[in-house]
Amino acid sequence: MSPAPVIIAIDGRSGAGKTTLAVELAAQLRAHHKVSLFHLEDIYPGWNGLAAGIERYVSTVLGPLSRGEAATWTSWDWERHYDGETRVTLPAEIVIVEGVGAAAAAARPLLSAVIWADSPEEVRRTRALQRDGATYEPYWDQWAAQEADWLAADDVPAGADLRVRNVADGSAPGDVLHLLPYLPALAPVLAPELPGRRGLRLLAERLEARPDPAGLFASLYGRSANAVWLDSSNADTAARPGSTDPTALTAAARSRFSILADDGGSFGQAVAHASGTSTITAGSATATVPGPFFRWLDSVWGRSAVEAPETYPGDFTLGWLGYLGYELKRETGGADVRASTPDAALICAGRAVVLDHAEGAAWLLALDAPDAAAWLDTARAAVLAAAGAAGTPPASAGGSTGVGRGAIPAFSSRDSGSAYRGKILAAQGEIAEGNTYEVCLTTTLEARVATGSFDAWGAYLALRRRNPAPFASYLRLGGVTVASTSPERFLRIASDGGMRAEPIKGTRRRAADAAEDAALRTDLATSLKDRAENIMIVDLLRNDLSHFAVPGSVTVSRLCAIESYATVHQMVSTIDAQLLPGSSRAEAVAACFPAGSMTGAPKISTMAILDRLEAGPRGVYSGAVGYFSLNGATDLAVAIRTLVVSAGGDGTAELSLGVGGAITSDSVPDDEYEEIRTKAFGVLYTLGAEFPG
Repeated sequence: MSPAPVIIAIDGRSGAGKTTLAVELAAQLRAHHKVSLFHLEDIYPGWNGLAAGIERYVSTVLGPLSRGEAATWTSWDWERHYDGETRVTLPAEIVIVEGVGAAAAAARPLLSAVIWADSPEEVRRTRALQRDGATYEPYWDQWAAQEADWLAADDVPAGADLRVRNVADGSAPGDVLHLLPYLPALAPVLAPELPGRRGLRLLAERLEARPDPAGLFASLYGRSANAVWLDSSNADTAARPGSTDPTALTAAARSRFSILADDGGSFGQAVAHASGTSTITAGSATATVPGPFFRWLDSVWGRSAVEAPETYPGDFTLGWLGYLGYELKRETGGADVRASTPDAALICAGRAVVLDHAEGAAWLLALDAPDAAAWLDTARAAVLAAAGAAGTPPASAGGSTGVGRGAIPAFSSRDSGSAYRGKILAAQGEIAEGNTYEVCLTTTLEARVATGSFDAWGAYLALRRRNPAPFASYLRLGGVTVASTSPERFLRIASDGGMRAEPIKGTRRRAADAAEDAALRTDLATSLKDRAENIMIVDLLRNDLSHFAVPGSVTVSRLCAIESYATVHQMVSTIDAQLLPGSSRAEAVAACFPAGSMTGAPKISTMAILDRLEAGPRGVYSGAVGYFSLNGATDLAVAIRTLVVSAGGDGTAELSLGVGGAITSDSVPDDEYEEIRTKAFGVLYTLGAEFPG
């Protein structure tokens, strides 16, 4: 008797391409495994024998194989319409069973994974009749009726681990193979197939060009449903040439690279996580994986899978990009609160353009694949065209190009001014009771607009012009669009394990008058209250980083420095550490999530207070935006100054803008309320909107 095998069932209606999918999948898996294949059509007792065939299959085939024993079964002779010869199916490391009913209710307890294959009805009928010829045609309706009766009582598709829309273009086996290793029951066996755990060849090409990034993004990804632009939009103003100001140099280093990518190509994937379930898509296939998000992230990221050329200066070598929403706090000590947007949404980019603003160069990155050369040609042409068009108005990326088109959004607030001030007093009551010593209290501004009346792309372009920032980003992820001009780094882990957090606490508006502006900056720099807020968060982040840091490596290299942006002055500190060798990088991120500057301190007890005080979920706001690279690096920004557009199913979209501030024992409610108005001003003014009364 052999060890119990992994058993994968490929089910679906007749003509869905199950047999071809099973054969091709088995051929690819045999590169690393011993694979056995069983076809249910060999055991059905005739054209009216679906139910009986399922019963025979479970008892005589699936039962023995699941125990690691050889299965001896009686085949069906379709020409004589009677029982045929006795056959034997041997167990193997992986057994693939395919056919209508392969994942029936009686079979599922014995299966490791269920794949449901589907195709349009007209495709299924044509495919089935081409395969079996005229012998099947008289029985098509009879067999289809049996399938319908069976599925009415046994909803296999709803419980499938992986679904594939098999359109017979040859892509289905590869798409399925990308996703199968993510299924928990298969992960140990299929580790060699997981792209993040095997060596991949990175193709990198440098172009001497300064393309207009907005035009380039529109050209390459304007039609992509899932695309990401991590946009260092303040690169031109971060530091003057020859500057020796440490703060300016830090800002310049932070703003060196921009990344543009989508989920196209051989390695392209997308994941959306909500309330304990990750839905991962690769081309025509979609897998549903239960379990915590950070556990899933650990399975796909954190182990070096590529080596970049020595001449490439960036730390991003392709991988996952997108956002982590605040409600992922359920996995890091917070309560389970549900948001209307996914708790996390990422794409896996197997190709991307990286702009090096310091060198005036564009890098084309692609994982070696059959379609890589064609994409490199397309991307090269797009970069050169965008470089030639630099300074001209950017092309549209899926909408009109002006914010002024359509009605101006009319925002409402979850909290009136008096209600927000009342919550400030309640937070101070918690501080007085000793339950916390700093509370980052937030509220959300919301507006509903007709889908065609609001141009998210145009809004982002206007935002980046008005408020350039080192961690600006434009994300289009299914039904969610994120337009952010965040100045704050949440966490960076370099490929060599260097860790850095740069919390912001303390804000003053900018003034048009130079003397008034300088006075505001000085007021922030000398404010004992703002320094106290900042130092509290520095202490919290030192603790967060220490969980996965080399002992003694946690240092504060900048404390309460002042950085100035287009609309605000901000107080920023820098905490550095070295990741403990062998540590899980995903768990190191989780240990710091969500950003302490967006919770207050101590973090866990303060998050519980915030759940009681705030009137709803935060969603994307105060989570993180950035990348998880295939070389183990990550760079994540705090999702602040962030407009989120969520498409509804009724022809409307919801706009949301989160704002907040740190509350301490000496906070003045009127001043804190004025601070959130200041923080919202840049986005609202750009949209032509006003802060709600």
